[in-house]
Amino acid sequence: MATLAPSRPAPLATTPGVRAAAVRHLGPHWYASVMGTAIVANAGAALPVHVPGLRAVCTAVWALSLALLLTLLTARSAHWIHHRDRAREHLMDPAVAPFYGCLSMALLAVGAGTLTVGQDWIGLPAAVAVDTVLFTAGTVIGLAAAVAIPYLMVVHHRIEGASPVWLLPVVAPMVSAAVGPLLLPHLPAGQPQQTLLIACYAMFGVSLLATLVMLPLVFGRLVTGGPLPLALTPTLFLVLGPLGQSTTAANKFADAATGVLPAPYAHGFAAFAVLYGVPVMGFALLWLALAGAMVVRARRQGMGFAMTWWAFTFPVGTCVTGAEGLAHHTGLAAYSALAVALYVFLVAAWLVAGFHTVRGLFSGALLAAPGRGPVAPRPVTARTT
Repeated sequence: MATLAPSRPAPLATTPGVRAAAVRHLGPHWYASVMGTAIVANAGAALPVHVPGLRAVCTAVWALSLALLLTLLTARSAHWIHHRDRAREHLMDPAVAPFYGCLSMALLAVGAGTLTVGQDWIGLPAAVAVDTVLFTAGTVIGLAAAVAIPYLMVVHHRIEGASPVWLLPVVAPMVSAAVGPLLLPHLPAGQPQQTLLIACYAMFGVSLLATLVMLPLVFGRLVTGGPLPLALTPTLFLVLGPLGQSTTAANKFADAATGVLPAPYAHGFAAFAVLYGVPVMGFALLWLALAGAMVVRARRQGMGFAMTWWAFTFPVGTCVTGAEGLAHHTGLAAYSALAVALYVFLVAAWLVAGFHTVRGLFSGALLAAPGRGPVAPRPVTARTT
């Protein structure tokens, strides 16, 4: 009796029709891989210790993040062109829609890296031009997502429990606030610089207040509903994003305010960077310990790889940049050591997530239809209307 050979993943796409089919289940959560890669370059370039060759490595990682961004923009465009029904389903799905905030943060993170380390390869004028485009696009998309996704959550989504992924669309303006000051030296002095800095401070407020609304819901869900499903447990690290990014933004404001704003306000930003950043970073470390304990528990219970593992990268990277800023403004060696320790964790997490992602792509598991692979694990929710 003849036996059937075991089925194998479909070969890599070679025709336009097959390539279009391959991106049908490519969701917006894939931009997290761009964010996680870019933050490795951005955080590494600002470490308060000198490591020979580190800047060159960071520049290469930035180039990789740019290549990933361009690839994903192309693939996601094909997704919207050929699979609009699936794209609309993503928007109407409360488990997937918040990930649209990742597009904004991917654009902003790569743009910041262009001006931070990318200028070593492409020159300062080109770096400023690229960052201007990416910052503008990322900010507009981030502000739109910060309004549109909560609107969909209220009007169309039917949700039974809070999830850390709710933070993704509202934290995007905080990323704009943190990276916007990089463009200040390249604007005319006076009103243009002041307008951008104050706009960044306003986005800081938008994101911070929205985060303060979301965090109690997330923690309340854990206390009353118990641990998250295993595949979703890494998303607890997303809480670190607004904490570390807001600390980073406060320190960037202090760096940029001198010479841009009148002296009293510049001094105020310098004091605010420390008075705000120190307690928030303390809470971030507390949450890191809690989330880490939950991940260890989930791993012992059989948690396997999913794209949610990219939550171990960008949020931790924002804590690295936050610690770097505090090390600069306080002069404390403890914050320098913290930045280095967190960066080591960030690089390790990036390597692990990257390895499993590449392996999942070649096996076809990560682009499989829902239910056939770890594409975008879903919390317990009712179906959308």
